[in-house]
Amino acid sequence: MTPTVLVVGESSGGRLAGASLEAAGTARRLAAGDGEVVGFLAGAGTGAAAAEFARYGVGRVRVVDDARFDAAPAAATAHAAAAAADAVGAKWVVLAGTTFGRDLLGRLATRWNAAAASGVTEVAGDAEGLTVRRPVFGGRATETRRLVGDRAAVALRPHAFPSPAEVPVALAIEAVGAPDIPAALFGPKRTAVETAGAGSGPGLADAAIVVSGGRGLRAPENFRLIDELAASLGAAVGASRAVTDAGWRPASLQVGQTGRAVSPQLYIAVGISGAIQHLVGMVSSRVIVAINSDASAPIFKVADYGIAGDLFEIVPALTAEVRRVRGI
Repeated sequence: MTPTVLVVGESSGGRLAGASLEAAGTARRLAAGDGEVVGFLAGAGTGAAAAEFARYGVGRVRVVDDARFDAAPAAATAHAAAAAADAVGAKWVVLAGTTFGRDLLGRLATRWNAAAASGVTEVAGDAEGLTVRRPVFGGRATETRRLVGDRAAVALRPHAFPSPAEVPVALAIEAVGAPDIPAALFGPKRTAVETAGAGSGPGLADAAIVVSGGRGLRAPENFRLIDELAASLGAAVGASRAVTDAGWRPASLQVGQTGRAVSPQLYIAVGISGAIQHLVGMVSSRVIVAINSDASAPIFKVADYGIAGDLFEIVPALTAEVRRVRGI
């Protein structure tokens, strides 16, 4: 018998995060057959997000409509999610591997007494448990791990799984009160969120395509080539540490070990040599394209497609062709 799967959603402004939709699609696949997928949301005004769950085939959603969860740390949500998993008889819990999701996973696994794995890029289930694959050692290896036992929870690496197709179903919201949660867990509160400086395109965390520039651009004014290519693709802009250290672009755009880790569907590295510090932050991207004048640059060892040549000729030509094809 296929087990019940609980998918924990994250919402903002009444919409589910894209990574939560990926989690919903993966949960549906794990429950294929006679299993059931149940959504879970905690926070104020979650009705719209619950309706979005139903658009993607998750019609039963447990909701804790309590504003305290909006600013509370993950520990409080872990209590509520564990209670929801018990209430629906879930064997597996799937959630998005966002910053909040990774924090939540460890606390939920402890509270719910479950095996757990984060940064998951592949997952399959059988009668004994879950089998997951994920990058380890800064992306220099891929680990296969078995989560055996009655309970398991996984956090999926954003963009490692496709967004599900819309399969609208009837929505049944189960409104429940918050379980008995120690008051101390609501003590620390998030008082403000400041948006980091970014370009006009999508943010690095949510983008399906990322175009990053490195020291090979030679001067800050040449970074416009990256901005123009990214704009033509509807992509986010990233940068290597050399670029941010030089002040060409803000540190919030840095991709790498001391910057942001991204895993888009497509990552284009322009003028980036491929030092391990940078590779750690982008090696799990689904498709990697490298453009560099040095044919022996380490970036080509991880790239799916490589162009060895003058980026000052290649990037403008690529941007023009993308604009032509897209009718921009």
